[in-house]
Amino acid sequence: MVYRSLVTALWLCAAALPAWGADYPNRTIKMIVPFAAGGGTDVLARVIAQNLNSKWGQPVVVENQPGASGAIGTRAVMKAPPDGYTLLMASTGALMAVSSGADGPFDVNKVLAPIAIGAAPPYLLVVNPKLPVNSTADLIRLAKEKPEGLTFGSSGVGAASHLSAVLFGSDAGIKLLHIPYKGTGLAVTDLLGARIDLMFAPGPVVQQFVQSGQLKALGVTDTKRSKFYPDVPTLAESGVPGFQSVGWFGLLAPQGAPPEIVKQINQAIVAAMDTQEFRDHLATLGAEPKPQTPEEFGRYINADVAKWSKLVKDNDVQLPGGR
Repeated sequence: MVYRSLVTALWLCAAALPAWGADYPNRTIKMIVPFAAGGGTDVLARVIAQNLNSKWGQPVVVENQPGASGAIGTRAVMKAPPDGYTLLMASTGALMAVSSGADGPFDVNKVLAPIAIGAAPPYLLVVNPKLPVNSTADLIRLAKEKPEGLTFGSSGVGAASHLSAVLFGSDAGIKLLHIPYKGTGLAVTDLLGARIDLMFAPGPVVQQFVQSGQLKALGVTDTKRSKFYPDVPTLAESGVPGFQSVGWFGLLAPQGAPPEIVKQINQAIVAAMDTQEFRDHLATLGAEPKPQTPEEFGRYINADVAKWSKLVKDNDVQLPGGR
C-alpha cells in the first residue's frame, strides 16, 4: 500500500511539472540584434522573425541593441530568462566580442544555447579602381612595395570585415593599416572616394559599384566560388592558399533554454529554408541555406571563435567588450 501511494505521488508530481515546449510559444518573442538596423544581421533577423510569426501566429519582435561590437546586445540575452522568449540573432563579431578575455578555449554552450545558423555568406575583396592592381596577386605585390602599408576599411573593430583583412595580411605576409568606421556604408563611401585602398565587404553592399566600375572585385573569401559572383575567383586560388573567411549569422537563446524549445525553433527555421521565399531573401545577402542541428551549430561556432581568437592573439588585435 505504501509503495502504491509513493508511485501515485511521484506520478502526480511529474504530471504537475511544466511540459516545456508543449504550448510554446503562447506570447510575444523578443529577438535581439546586437547591431544597428539595416545591416546583414538585422535583415536576416527580420526575415526569420516574419517566418516564425507566420508559422506560430505569435508576434516575434526584433529589437536592436547595438554597441561594443555586439557585446551589449549579446550580454542582454545571456542574462535573460532561459524560457525561449528572448532570442539572439548573432554573428561572428558578436561572439568574438564576448569571448575575448575568456580563460581557456571559448565554449558557446557555457554562455548561450545555439539554435540554428541562418546563413554564412562570403565577403568580396574590393579595391578602388585607382589602385593599380587587377588581381589579388597584384595587390600583394603592391603591398610589399609599400612598407608603410595599404589602408583598409571595416565596419568596426572586431567585425568580420576587420578580421578578414587581418587574416589576409597575415596569410599573405603584408602590412595593412586598419581604418575602422561606424558601419559598412561609411567605409564603402570612403573606398569609392579613394580615401582608403581596399575593403572586405558583403557582396550585396558593393555589387552595384562593382558592376558600374566604381569598385573592382579581386576575390571572394570562401573556399569555392560563389554562385552569385561566378566570375570572381577565390582568394585561395589567387595567391593565398587555404584562405577562408565567411560571416555567419545565427540564432541563439540564453544558456539553459529547454532543449525541446531549442529543437522546435531549429526545426521551424530549417523548414523555412526549404521555401523559395526564404532562399530569395538569403540571395539578397549573397548567401545560400545552410541547415544544421543545434549541436552542429554549436560546434561550428566554437571552431570559428577558436580560429579568430588565435588570429587576434597572434596579431595583438584589441577587441572591445571582453567578458
